[in-house]
Amino acid sequence: MAMTATRVLPGIVVCAAAALAAWALATAVPAVPLLTAAVALGILVGQLPLPAALRPGLGFSSRRLMRIGVVLLGLKLSLGDIAELGWAAILGAVAVVVLTFVITWALGRLLRLPGDQPLLIAAGFSICGASAIGAMSGALRANDRDAATPVALVTLCGTLAIAVLPPLQHPLGLDAEQFGHWVGAGVHDVGQVVATAQIAGPAALAIALVIKLTRVIMLAPMVAVAAAVERRRGEGDGPRPPIVPLFVVGFVAAVLIRSFLPVPDEVLHGADLLQTALLAMALFALGTAVRVRELVTTGWRALVVGLGSWIVVALLALAAVRLS
Repeated sequence: MAMTATRVLPGIVVCAAAALAAWALATAVPAVPLLTAAVALGILVGQLPLPAALRPGLGFSSRRLMRIGVVLLGLKLSLGDIAELGWAAILGAVAVVVLTFVITWALGRLLRLPGDQPLLIAAGFSICGASAIGAMSGALRANDRDAATPVALVTLCGTLAIAVLPPLQHPLGLDAEQFGHWVGAGVHDVGQVVATAQIAGPAALAIALVIKLTRVIMLAPMVAVAAAVERRRGEGDGPRPPIVPLFVVGFVAAVLIRSFLPVPDEVLHGADLLQTALLAMALFALGTAVRVRELVTTGWRALVVGLGSWIVVALLALAAVRLS
């Protein structure tokens, strides 16, 4: 145990320092979400030759810390808040997630993306960005290289949404609440949703967060189904994903605790800070696996899938707003 801790400690320390740097950047430039900054820093650092001593800690952070962060993410979700949206809005959000997931996965398979990339890109763009990619990657036991490209793409497209969506509010005839609904249903990461929706005011931000968290709750069933399918597809005697990954059970338990037990505000605040820190560290670690040169020269198919999915989810989300 001591030897393992010694091996992973250098990489974890680097991830923690990077998370602090991302926090400082997000504080200085509020338009840049913290987790987006963490991924971007990881991508930048990943272009340098990294010491071999950092690899165990980077791998530990991208997997174990990501799973703990996903469990704590469940404490953000209250079933009561989601129920207040009404069935039309809830069903619309669920439909956007499912349709985006299926279309993105099918496009990824059509363009023959390698490994688990079709599933990972589908999870990231349809559910909750890089956090969903990390959760799906953990459930499928995908390697970091397969997860790195989807993380880079969902970060790029989510950042584009911050610049592209607000100028479209008035030409599309959306009031503040409708715009918030669109952003919550169509933007990937929670931080990116906040950065985009707050431009239209507090009413837009409030409904955007509730709609977004409705999509986040889809993380558990989507990951569980993907893990079950992968388990049935598994061949030979090698290790297969569990029927329901333990961290998914933890995520559901956290949602139920938040919904039915009186959790003190101090505990929720502390859990939120810890969750953000762990995800920032994990996403930095995943970002270091991105190789920009490879992405530019051989990753054009993944880029097509990502941009296509970004457009699909925006259009489906807008349709859901119109129908509800």
